[in-house]
This record gives sequence, C-alpha cells and structure tokens, in this order.
Amino acid sequence: MPQNADIALIGLAVMGQNIVLNMNDHGYVVAVFNRTVSKVDNFLANEAKGTKVVGAHSLQELVGLLKKPRRIMLLVKAGAAVDEFIGHLLPLLEPGDIIIDGGNSFYEDTARRYTELKEKGILYVGSGVSGGEEGARHGPSLMPGGNPEAWPHIKAIFQSIAAKVNNGVPCCDWVGESGAGHFVKMVHNGIEYGDMQLIGEAYHLMSSGLGLNNDQLAQIFTTWNQGDLDSYLIEITSHIFKFKDTDGQPLVDKILDAAGQKGTGKWTVLSGLDHAAPVTLIAEAVFARIISSLKDERVAASSVLSGPNHAKFTGDVTAAVEDIRQALYASKIISYAQGYMLMRQVSEQFKWKLNFGAIALMWRGGCIIRSRFLGDIKAAFDRNPNLTNLVLDNFFAEALKKAQDGWRRTVALGATLGIPTPTFSNALAFYDSYRSARLPANLLQAQRDYFGAHTYERVDKPRGEFFHSNWTGQGGTTASTSYNA
Repeated sequence: MPQNADIALIGLAVMGQNIVLNMNDHGYVVAVFNRTVSKVDNFLANEAKGTKVVGAHSLQELVGLLKKPRRIMLLVKAGAAVDEFIGHLLPLLEPGDIIIDGGNSFYEDTARRYTELKEKGILYVGSGVSGGEEGARHGPSLMPGGNPEAWPHIKAIFQSIAAKVNNGVPCCDWVGESGAGHFVKMVHNGIEYGDMQLIGEAYHLMSSGLGLNNDQLAQIFTTWNQGDLDSYLIEITSHIFKFKDTDGQPLVDKILDAAGQKGTGKWTVLSGLDHAAPVTLIAEAVFARIISSLKDERVAASSVLSGPNHAKFTGDVTAAVEDIRQALYASKIISYAQGYMLMRQVSEQFKWKLNFGAIALMWRGGCIIRSRFLGDIKAAFDRNPNLTNLVLDNFFAEALKKAQDGWRRTVALGATLGIPTPTFSNALAFYDSYRSARLPANLLQAQRDYFGAHTYERVDKPRGEFFHSNWTGQGGTTASTSYNA
C-alpha cells in the first residue's frame, strides 16, 4: 500500500468535506474516512471527483496510506466520539504521529487528551476552526494549540488553507500548549454570541422602536458596514433584511424568535466564573437566547404584564439611528475587552503566553467575527503587548468617549419604550463600573462581616490586612475562615 497521503481527515460532514477540498486545492494528498463508510464512496464519486483525494474503508487502511509522521485530523462531534476515535487509532500509530481535533471540543477535554497522549508519545493538537462551510472551503480561521512538537509538521498545511489578510498573512498561527487552541476558539464563540445579540438589539430598537421597515434596515446595515462596524456579521445582516420568501415577503419576519445554541457561549461564561473574569456581556447574550426559547411563556406573559403606557418614539429618527450605531460600536469594544480579560487570566494561570495581537490577526479573516475592528485590536497590542485591558488603549478609550452620549441615550430609549437591551445595558454598566474608583462593595463587605464574620480590608490600611468587627456588641472577635454563607 503506497504511503503517499500528506494528511488524513476523519469525518465527512460539510466542514470535513470542504476542508479536504481546500487542502486538495493547495496541492496536498488527503486520505479520508467516515464512520458511515458509504459516505467515503459518495464523496469520491461526487464532490471529490477528479481530485487527488483517496478514500479508506477502515482506520487500518487510512493509517496505511499516510506518510510519516502520520497526521490525522478529526472533524467529528465533540465529546465521546473524539475519545472513541482516539482509542481506535492509538494501536495503529507510533510515537511522533499526530492527531488533530478540529471540532468544537471543550478546552479542558483537549488538555486531558494532550496529557494522556503525550505520555504515549503521540503529538496531540486541538485546533479551533471558524468560518463555517464557506470558510472551510475557501479559507477558515485556524487556532491550533497542543503539543508544540507537532507544529512544524502541520504548519505548512494549516497556513496554506487558512484565510489570508494584509497581503497574504495567514489567519493561523500557533496559539499555545495543552488546550490553548480550543480555549481561544471558545472565547471566539463567546464573543460571537455577544456580537449577534448586540446586532439583534439594534434591530429590535430600530424596527419596534423607531418603526423602520426591512428595506430601511438593509440600507442602514449596508451603510454601517462601510465604517467602523465593517464586519461579516453586519454584512450578512444587511443581506438577511433583503431576502424574500417564496411569496415575496421578507423571510426574517417569518422566522420564530426562539434562538438555539450549542454550548460554547455557556462554556465561555462558566470559564469566566471559574477564573474570575467578568465576561458579563457574553453571559447576558447567553441568557437572552435562553429567554428567547421561552416562547410560549413570553406569549402568555405579554397579555398579563404591562410596559410603559402609550410609549412611542417621537424624536429624530436619523439621530436615533446614529445613537444606536454608537451604542453598538461601544458595546462591541466592551465585549472584546471582556473576552481578552478572560484570555489574559487563563493564559497567566496556565502559563500559555498567549499572543493577543496574533489572536486578533487570526480572527481578522475567515471566521464568523472577522471585522475591520480586529485590525484595531492588533494595532493596540502592537503598541503595548502588555496592555492590561483593551479599553485602556488610547484608540479605544477615545472611541468610547466619542460614543458615550449616544450609547447612554440608546439604553435610555430602550428603557423608555420597554424594549429590552440586555447587552447594550450590561456593556454600559461594565464601563461605568470599570471606570469607577469606588464601588459600593464596601457595604457588601460590611454585610458579609456582620452576618458571617467574613472580614474586610480597610482603606486606611495596607491591602492584604483583614479585620473583623463586633457589629452587634454580642458577637465575638473570631473571624470566619472555613465557611461561606
């Protein structure tokens, strides 16, 4: 059996097929396998007809087709399926061979697999892949991490098939060890949740609040896409408002307002809680999807619960649209700032040494959140690689200053009209909290010490010194160190 395939790919769903064809376009011989073996033959007879792609009907045959070190990429459902395929492959591989998980695996699972396979001499890579069907076929954003010894063997393939920006720079670079690649992809997806919810709130305000129709909305989003908000999601939103159903009516108006989710946004929020990073906007975006799914309850509640009496917008529509644009831009800055706070926190804890500017460049093309805005983030970290928070960069601080008045008017507009703006409002609350030298947590700490002797620090003493007071005159002087109430 000739061992002439450069890489193998397991999993011939839409993403898998398109990445195979992308690799083939760039001159690589790809061997393919699918659990349902008939898919292999169908793929070779149709989509891959006339290519150099070779099929295998068993994992043994697949491994036998590969050059050494063998490179095998999995594009299968996250979870048990990944572990199952790894278990089947291990007896067929040798030390130095490479397994790449290109699915949406949870980064802690990837870290576990990395450690287990490292002990067996297998080089494991967990790579984020973003861009959907089109990106997979013509250039995705790739975020590989795991065993660094694997990178020299997969770098040429990955960077050749990735999207390109800035005159040919690939949207792919080594992220870091262990689960770093899938962690960065998880944060990407969390930010994606935030972006989509922010756009949805802008739509809700303009349609229900300002009374604009879909043609007007399409034009507004087309215009927005030519400025600071230039991005893939703004672009496709303008297309969605123009799209008509078979009866000639706008399709978007016929789609049920109950959003689905696959869990990566939730993972981002839980990681924020685990690592004390305030990804509050992403959390609101996740909860907004959950509330949307309560369709029947919301319909019932709409006939019982009242909102503002006779609320109707009577102001300048053009000015209000500009305010909403400013709110969207400012809130987007906050969303990304929070995502980067989480990445910094985890990078420091696990000593991954994430390159934040390079991550922005990886996201600049190919992926769902690709935008002009990411170039500004890259520039911020080029100016200061040790930047502690995106909002402290002069460019973004000035952008927030310019957008602030419109941002506040937009949040007030939503409250006045009874239109929910959870992520706009949350972004503004985070901004006001982060810029406040003093918050009411002093009272919270007093309460905790009062009912649970949990102690507090004092403004007139060095940080790290803790005190307890006998608030009632009946308690003792012993502070709590062992329980939380």
